[in-house]
Amino acid sequence: MTDLSIGGMSILVAFFMILIRVPVGAALGVSAFGGIYFVMGWRPAWGVLASVPFDFASHWTLSSIPMFLLMGYIAYYTKLSDGLFKAASAWLRWMPGGLAAASVGASAGFSAVTGSSLACSAAMGRIVVPQMLEKGYDKGLATGVVAASGTIGSMIPPSIILLIFGIFAEVPINQLFVAGVAPGILTALMFIAMIVIRVSLKPSLAPKEDIKESWGDRFATLIDTWPTLVLILGVFGGLFGGFFSPTEAGAVGAALAMILATVQRTLTWETFRLALKETVQTTASVFIVAIGAALLTRLMALTGVAEFLSTFAAAADVGPLMLIFGLSIVYLLLGMFLDPIGIMLLTLPIFLPIAEDLGINLIWFGIIITKLLEMGLITPPVGLNVYVIKGIVGNAVSLERIFKGVGWFLIADVFTLALLIAFPFITLYLPGLMD
Repeated sequence: MTDLSIGGMSILVAFFMILIRVPVGAALGVSAFGGIYFVMGWRPAWGVLASVPFDFASHWTLSSIPMFLLMGYIAYYTKLSDGLFKAASAWLRWMPGGLAAASVGASAGFSAVTGSSLACSAAMGRIVVPQMLEKGYDKGLATGVVAASGTIGSMIPPSIILLIFGIFAEVPINQLFVAGVAPGILTALMFIAMIVIRVSLKPSLAPKEDIKESWGDRFATLIDTWPTLVLILGVFGGLFGGFFSPTEAGAVGAALAMILATVQRTLTWETFRLALKETVQTTASVFIVAIGAALLTRLMALTGVAEFLSTFAAAADVGPLMLIFGLSIVYLLLGMFLDPIGIMLLTLPIFLPIAEDLGINLIWFGIIITKLLEMGLITPPVGLNVYVIKGIVGNAVSLERIFKGVGWFLIADVFTLALLIAFPFITLYLPGLMD
């Protein structure tokens, strides 16, 4: 058996192991180790197993992952972001489906202080969903909008997905972060537009409210958002102003979140313990999957699979649009069964060399991948964000009803994805200002 065949078989073995519910990190690592053994023997295989995890885990940029996660979990458990929904509600509730639109706006704001879509959905879900259900909103709309809006956390910085992509693709993290701003805002606007159109055509989805807030009342609600605004301005003002690097920004954000929570008197030993526990667990799971992907990348380099795929794509005259179309199908299918980080790290060793050979801008490529992963967070049967909302509402809303509710937002996501593909300048304009 040739080295190329061994590399291809190892990829198939990894997919099979994942299908039978072997954890993604273990599936990638075991299949990669087995492939390297068949190519080079026991001693080199153990050498690679000893060196690759250490080399990867010692990558300095990775230290920002636990720091950004800690910032987000502290903001979540100490309720620093609770004022966001109050402010968004005051400014957006006048429109059809106003509370649902406000949940989108609040989710976009909270996305800027957490790199986790799941944390974003959980934070907004416990605040927003009970209010909408109490006011008579359609159950599918009330739950679906929060599950879908939570996905914006994968796009708007600090995004853990963009951070990991930047490390694997070796592109500037700060440019990736800036590139995610416009697509994240576009996603939020498309969600709000979809809500307004649906409720206008079918008013029974969301009862009309008698809005009495004055302009003074609306501006007054902005006061409650000051912790979030200080956190955003402190972290990203310093990051994009050149005062500290993306790696340092995570530590600054975590420290600033703790200071703000202390000032708000919401940081207790219990909330800090919970935030720290979530951070450690999430960081460990991310690193295990990432190390498995790094081992698979090494195998593909040793067996020539990456070079073969690039050569095949060139011979088949596969253009950038064809690659993106194929990538979309693969990601949407895998999104039905796997978590986003697992999907990305499973497929990057395959698609990244092809994208580079085709001359695709990797900043734009990373944003397209992130958008597809966002959609995977709400596609059945796995749809992790949907299960987060289900855990919040309990038996009040069926899982089937929630999935039906997010279906409309998936349609809006398809339009957003089409715009990002057709008009790359939406993604690349802001990063271009940094050159």
